[in-house]
Amino acid sequence: MGYDMAENMLNGNFKVNSPRKTIEIVLPDGRVITGNRGTMLADGLRQLPEWDNPPIMGAVVNGELRELTTTIEMDARVRLVTMKDDDGARIYRRSITFLLEAAFEELFPDVLMTLDHSVSAGGYYCQVNRSEPLTQEELNLLLRRMRELVEADLPFERQLVPLQEVISYFESRGLKDKLQLLKYRQKEYLVLYRLGEHRDYHHGYMVPTTGYLQWFDLQPMGEGFVLRFPRRAAPKIISPMPSYPKLLSTFRQYGKWLERLGIESVGALNDTIQAGNIREIVLVSEALHNQQIIDISQQIAERSEDVRVILIAGPSSSGKTTFSKRLSVQLLAQGFSPFPLEMDNYFVDREKTPRDANGNYNFESIGALDTYLLSDHLKRLIRGETVRLPRYDFKDGKRKEGDEVRLRSDQMIILEGIHGLNPQLLPEIDAEKTYRIYASCLTQLNLDRYNRISTTDTRLLRRIVRDARERGYSAQDTIARWESVQQGEKEYIFPFQENADKLFNSALVYELSALRTYAEPLLRQVPFGTKEYVEAKRLLAFLEWFLPIETVLIPDNSILLEFLGGSILKDFSLWNS
Repeated sequence: MGYDMAENMLNGNFKVNSPRKTIEIVLPDGRVITGNRGTMLADGLRQLPEWDNPPIMGAVVNGELRELTTTIEMDARVRLVTMKDDDGARIYRRSITFLLEAAFEELFPDVLMTLDHSVSAGGYYCQVNRSEPLTQEELNLLLRRMRELVEADLPFERQLVPLQEVISYFESRGLKDKLQLLKYRQKEYLVLYRLGEHRDYHHGYMVPTTGYLQWFDLQPMGEGFVLRFPRRAAPKIISPMPSYPKLLSTFRQYGKWLERLGIESVGALNDTIQAGNIREIVLVSEALHNQQIIDISQQIAERSEDVRVILIAGPSSSGKTTFSKRLSVQLLAQGFSPFPLEMDNYFVDREKTPRDANGNYNFESIGALDTYLLSDHLKRLIRGETVRLPRYDFKDGKRKEGDEVRLRSDQMIILEGIHGLNPQLLPEIDAEKTYRIYASCLTQLNLDRYNRISTTDTRLLRRIVRDARERGYSAQDTIARWESVQQGEKEYIFPFQENADKLFNSALVYELSALRTYAEPLLRQVPFGTKEYVEAKRLLAFLEWFLPIETVLIPDNSILLEFLGGSILKDFSLWNS
């Protein structure tokens, strides 16, 4: 090293040079990929041995999620995003949806298709606006055309288009739902993707070409069909799809409610808010909830000679607590006195709790519960015996003695918990003595016909708001825990949802407009550079599509107030006199 250069470095001086022709991509494990400046991200990452195992869908580049067509102009720290990651799965599913709509509109130009809801085994239920569903021959034709487009390895061309040009394009195609949505867009541009002659927007990134989309299928179901794709756990496998008639029926019912309200897309919801008519939508939405709860209470009353235990299960932030209390109120009105039994009090002592693959206590495993003791107590309570209930001390991780209880003949036990529909929970209790309810937020409202709203996103936003208010958690804290929550739901809740006697849909058509005001400031506090920042940014972009509403319009017994605060039912408790 020359004397002058050494002196400059020692003095903290810098030297002006021409830019290097090469850049470095630094991976979290310390590996470095070197390439030419301006290299496309996909070309650099394709050199990795794990490029296709699991398939890489994108990357977080210097703290920001980027698609694989991004060019790298400077040294970058890069975290891979694969089909096993939430963001990678979204990129794949978004792209396969775009492929489907392009092929569908080419083959059936006079038929409108709508993505309706997700399928837990990996897929989206799709419906068409004609009197007869697609025949098997038509589905085969559609599937064949999609595979031809994949084989051709055509590019998904990303275009930044002025908003007025986008509006003119969709006006020419007569797509009312898209025009309604874009009416409220604040930015002066929109990203469109092009595949051949087909153009559309999708809220997030795509894969570079059709050739990335190797794993999909089409399967007829009911009046529509299912676009099948791999689940995150097995990104190259299409899992067998079980029958889910109860869940499908619940989605169909909610879709009919939206038709009745005249709100089948977010654009229509925004029109209602802009016109000052949201109060009526809130009241009707809440009335539909109330009608569901009344119907369930009446069904239980009709079986009152047999039913002694009401089991309520569902995924996180589905509003199970408020639902249980509102159901209790209706049962009281029917002449029955519900008795709440807390499943958490039947946890085994901490040292007996099963552990997960990482060696952490797995409190969501059914093995974390003393199911033998629970069954024994339920049988004795049903027989009218006096039982000393347990009380679980979460600080000590020990089960201790609780109150003595004896039920009257008019009392029913309400047992809420994630394992309520699992046959292993109460194997010794006669099924005729139970009534099982699955509660979940099963929204049918979409941004438009091809851009669906994830029920998982709605639940996550509910939880972010509630965790901040009740537990003092930041949005970053809640997002960081969400992956573990979802894993528990996939293992312990979703497989048993069809065991329910009745499904309660806690979704409210207006709720994302109400949640926006509360969620946005929390999401904006997630620090840049963290893994949770990428998710917070995605959720913020999603919420931008909703006009906000005042929460003063929400009735004080609404399930939504379990998350926003102010519920009249927060301190409601059942008595046992």
